Amino acid sequence: MATIAPRDPIAHHRRLPGLEEALAVLNGVRERTLALVAHLSDDQLSRVLSPIMSPLVWDLAHIAAYEDLWLAHRHGGLEPLRPDLAELYDAFETPRSVRGEIELLDPAQARAYLSAVRQRSVLALSQQGVGDGTIYELVLRHELQHTETMRQTMALADPLPTGEPTLGAVTDEDTHAASHGDGRSCAWVTVPAGPFEMGAATDVFAYDNERPRHTVELPAFQIAAQPITNASWDRVMGSSSEGRSDAPVCHVSWFEVQEFAQAQGARLPSEAEWEKAASLGLLAGVGQVWEWTSSCFNGYQGFVAHPYKEYSEVFFGEDYRVLRGGSWATSPRVKTITFRNWDLPIRSQIFSGVRLARDVV
Repeated sequence: MATIAPRDPIAHHRRLPGLEEALAVLNGVRERTLALVAHLSDDQLSRVLSPIMSPLVWDLAHIAAYEDLWLAHRHGGLEPLRPDLAELYDAFETPRSVRGEIELLDPAQARAYLSAVRQRSVLALSQQGVGDGTIYELVLRHELQHTETMRQTMALADPLPTGEPTLGAVTDEDTHAASHGDGRSCAWVTVPAGPFEMGAATDVFAYDNERPRHTVELPAFQIAAQPITNASWDRVMGSSSEGRSDAPVCHVSWFEVQEFAQAQGARLPSEAEWEKAASLGLLAGVGQVWEWTSSCFNGYQGFVAHPYKEYSEVFFGEDYRVLRGGSWATSPRVKTITFRNWDLPIRSQIFSGVRLARDVV
């Protein structure tokens, strides 16, 4: 199980919600979580919809177990509600590859577990308040991130509920169109050389891998004003992508986008380049698909794991690549300019796309 790290030394700078507001936000998120799967049968919730994803009922119970561990137990000082479930619903102790082969709580039991844990969270917050806000925000955003994972699972098996957002058109309005050699156009914006402050500010909630904020010096570069569309992808890759031709290409792996970039005489932006361009307000279409970068997932210099090393540190190294920007399924609360997502470069189950970059010559 995860071990808690020292208290976040900068959390006191944030605006902390009162009890009524904190509970209202938690309950609003929970209502949306349950509504997301309300149209599914118990069988759909319990079976493996995709071999690379968890049964949806596992995600529901995992959300409850995480909330009980951090908000009720670690924050509120209550004994764990179901210590017998701690290992079963720990993401490291029970990897995705085995979650469809073991006995899990059924949908009714998972919903009851969610409800019972929430009652304990209300008690913990009523007695302790939100503290410095770190654990409250951690639990809230954990559930929001898992609802995106659940949408990924449903998208792979096609039982998404009606009314889900769709990817919008990508246009070149207010951008300068630079010609490719074959006569097609791609809108590029030039980012001037110079330093910028990378990472999260001290007055907002952020994950440990977004800190510390630090100065990065970059040479001038160009970055595409928009993510690559389905139409552009299909012209180059000769594959049949899904969705509208003028919408961003989605569900593409890092290896695929590397091949696409090379075919265009371009490259992927580093995450520093992406964040600088986003901070300057130069990127349109952000937030429709996660955008692969060339960067491996590592900690910034001076990184300190908080509040537990299993959130980020265990994934550092050459195996994972960073994605930026968020997708249509990402909560606005999560998809900040400094938020760093990561995944294996072979994976395409996430709502991932690509924006190109190139050197200034």
